Amino acid sequence: MLRIAVPNKGSLSEPAVQLLKEAGYQQRRDPRELVLVDERNNVEFFFLRPRDVAVYVGAGTVHAGITGRDLLIDSGADAVEHLELGFGGSTFRYAAEPGVASSIADVDGKRVATSYPRLVEQHLASHGVTATVVRLDGAVESSVRLGVADVVADVVSTGTTLRAAGLEIFGEPILGSEAILIRAQDAPVEDIAILTGRLRGVLTARKFVLVDYDVPADKLDEAIAVSPGFEAPTVTPLHGSDWHAVRVMIPRKEMNHIMDALYAVGARAILTTELLAVRV
Repeated sequence: MLRIAVPNKGSLSEPAVQLLKEAGYQQRRDPRELVLVDERNNVEFFFLRPRDVAVYVGAGTVHAGITGRDLLIDSGADAVEHLELGFGGSTFRYAAEPGVASSIADVDGKRVATSYPRLVEQHLASHGVTATVVRLDGAVESSVRLGVADVVADVVSTGTTLRAAGLEIFGEPILGSEAILIRAQDAPVEDIAILTGRLRGVLTARKFVLVDYDVPADKLDEAIAVSPGFEAPTVTPLHGSDWHAVRVMIPRKEMNHIMDALYAVGARAILTTELLAVRV
């Protein structure tokens, strides 16, 4: 039975559960449940603290798990990043009071407060910078004002919280993170392949919609040029007509622009359909 770790709380938890549901896996109804056995899919789910997921996967206690790239690196666990999941995006940056630092070199000899000490230590070492890393469990932006640190290293989305604390971002990003599927070194290959295929299918379905339209034969090439699709469109001649029916997967974010272009070349009866899952 494949054992999978899922974040039990935090920003990754709900999207991870939803992804697994769309992939056909049973998920818990009671948030107090720590273990759930999905007998139909021969999978056992363990709901763990987000920071612990990589540790359990790296130890081989569970075969796979969903966590953030930042948490995987900071854990130091012997787990393998297997698949990007397209949610939970974040950027890890340095920040300090104005005039304190403008590049990673300026961090040398200073105190850096962070909730991700191993990640920051690795980044500093890779740039030949020596600094004192101060581990905090949260609210690192207050550490400078309280005299605990000179610089902070933290996840940044808009930067509003840092600016409110009188800090400004400097230097290149430490890391671009997002939710990922990780696996143990000795995870069962066939079971992981099934899980990966299902998740990839859901992720593809979220990015694409299915479009059906009819187009005159003399406009077919022009219509296909504006809607080339995920791979290639399916084209079927209509009986007793010089028209063709076309079915194609197009990027969801470009859907309206493509439909406008199809109407412009003479396509008709355009229908879009949501994709539930796509095996790729």
